[in-house]
Amino acid sequence: MADGPLVVGGVTLASRLIVGTGKYATYSEMARCLAESGTDCVTVAVRRERLVNAAGENILDHLDPARYTLLPNTAGCYTADDAVRVARLGRELLRDLGSTAADWVKLEVLGDPKTLLPDPVGTLAATERLVADGFTVLVYTSDDPVVARRLKELGAASVMPAGSPIGSGQGILNANNLRICMEYLKDGDPDYPVIVDAGVGTASDVAMAMELGVDGVLLNTAIAQARDPLRMAAAMRAACFAGRQAFLAGRIPRRLYATASSPDEGRVGSRT
Repeated sequence: MADGPLVVGGVTLASRLIVGTGKYATYSEMARCLAESGTDCVTVAVRRERLVNAAGENILDHLDPARYTLLPNTAGCYTADDAVRVARLGRELLRDLGSTAADWVKLEVLGDPKTLLPDPVGTLAATERLVADGFTVLVYTSDDPVVARRLKELGAASVMPAGSPIGSGQGILNANNLRICMEYLKDGDPDYPVIVDAGVGTASDVAMAMELGVDGVLLNTAIAQARDPLRMAAAMRAACFAGRQAFLAGRIPRRLYATASSPDEGRVGSRT
């Protein structure tokens, strides 16, 4: 099966791994990990208090807009109104930087601070408003196929179902729901980008997601909070590539009993 690049909202991404910029010990460590991951799209929380760290460094000074497509996100928003306001702040920020993807937003409307699960009603409302306002909306949602299909119908450029709760490291909890999401979202539109967002704990989680046939994986904590973030970034890069290649290659079917890898015909002592 032939493969091409990931295209989201008219923007072509060479890497199928999208990486967040939060939770790193330092901005310099973040920059090294982003480079090691091979990503060319990074998410940035645009709430103003998070752009500058305790040392007075601005995160944007460590992100080359010529190297990365910057994807503002509405992390920490619990209402559609708040998410729309933050998205508009992000658009102005990217326009000031001369970004070619200034209208991009990773939409998050959360239900509560304990689970960080998406609020489906608020997410649907914010998606509709942002699409009408000219945004290219990449929307974080649950793995509910019906909600996912509705978000696409509202005009989301990419639907991004969670593998498991944000930052939990639990990996892919419901592969069947993700399969159904892809069936619904890609019906008649095989190139529609479905990206797993949240819950990744280690490289095998990325490989599993890609082997299911999703178009990409968005992660943050699994690299930033690893014992060796730089090494984990490299592992995630390799896992994303390996999982994609395995999906394209096509796995063998699972069988209950063994199947000999060598033919019985022609062996020493056989009568044939």
